Amino acid sequence: MEYINDKLLKTKEKGLFRVLKYIQTAQSPRVKIDGKNFILLGSNNYLGLCDSPILKKAAIDAINKYGVGSGGSRLTTGSYDIHKRLEKKLALFKGTQDGMIFNTGYMANIGTISALCNRQWVIFSDRLNHASIVDGCLLSGGKLIRYAHCNMDDLYNKLKNYRGTNNLIVTDGVFSMDGDIAPLPDIVELARKFKALTMVDDAHGTGVIGKNGAGTCSYYDLEGEIDINMGTLSKAIASEGGYVTGNCELIDYLKNFSRSFIYSTALAPSTIAVSLKAIEIIEKDNTRRSDLLNMSNWFLCKLRAAGFNTLDTKTQIIPIIIGSSDIAVQFSKELFESGVYIPAIRPPSVPEGSSRLRISLMATHTEEDLLEALTKLIAIGKKLSVIGG
Repeated sequence: MEYINDKLLKTKEKGLFRVLKYIQTAQSPRVKIDGKNFILLGSNNYLGLCDSPILKKAAIDAINKYGVGSGGSRLTTGSYDIHKRLEKKLALFKGTQDGMIFNTGYMANIGTISALCNRQWVIFSDRLNHASIVDGCLLSGGKLIRYAHCNMDDLYNKLKNYRGTNNLIVTDGVFSMDGDIAPLPDIVELARKFKALTMVDDAHGTGVIGKNGAGTCSYYDLEGEIDINMGTLSKAIASEGGYVTGNCELIDYLKNFSRSFIYSTALAPSTIAVSLKAIEIIEKDNTRRSDLLNMSNWFLCKLRAAGFNTLDTKTQIIPIIIGSSDIAVQFSKELFESGVYIPAIRPPSVPEGSSRLRISLMATHTEEDLLEALTKLIAIGKKLSVIGG
């Protein structure tokens, strides 16, 4: 206990201690926390589907048909016909041969990378990749080489100098904290040159960019060019779980060797039903996606005009770089007290010295929501000297 208490104390002293806030309503543009109303500007519910009556009905219908639990792991008694339907749907959506579902995106990344790679592999990972990618690399035992964020010259040099018997290049599609998009055409070209496999974590691109919301590969017209397509069902798709799509051999391999898949109880059929219905909506309804991206660009321009540092985001994820953890926490706290909930993101989620407010918009936000939040962001930003007065 002394170790635990000491670790907690040091975490608090560094301004990195985390506490939970409990939302009492659906994940919507305006939510209730502790009985008070807030504008929510930090949700991954990008298309605003979490409270969709259509998705609620899909879940209820599946519960009535299948019950509330899956009853086993996928390789024993936990696979249902609806799981197979979703896996085939995901493969078609992503332009690949087959797919498989994991319980979370985290489990998809660690389960895929650790199953595929071993000490004979060299893994080239973008320095700002999600922690689940890094953890998967470390679990695999492969040699991890991290290249500078989206820097293709650095990736080229490292591919040239650190080639192994087998090589994997792995990157986020849309980066979850910066909102920028990986240069996939250049990565594919380098992978061909150096005979490396490619893997893209498209958690924050799926449903938002690309043709019919198919994600980052589609955004670049690279369907079929990425070996391992990974993503989540818990963001724009508004459900739960993770997935991997690729060729049939890859999926068969993962079903037999991915420990996070083999040793986990399957997701409940009602969750699978929600994912299926959400993908159908995403494929048919381009309005939500265009509204989201247009609104994000408008809001981004307003923030930049006010003097905020928003990096090079091109998506619905808008970082406001603060630098200091203490000031980021104070900014978030004062926003919360004024009725706006934007989480402060600090190390280790982001590099030291780059603490920030992470804004993420929903297609269901209104101009009124954003103007009210903008006014408060500017006022508090000036007060804390984040922007000029």
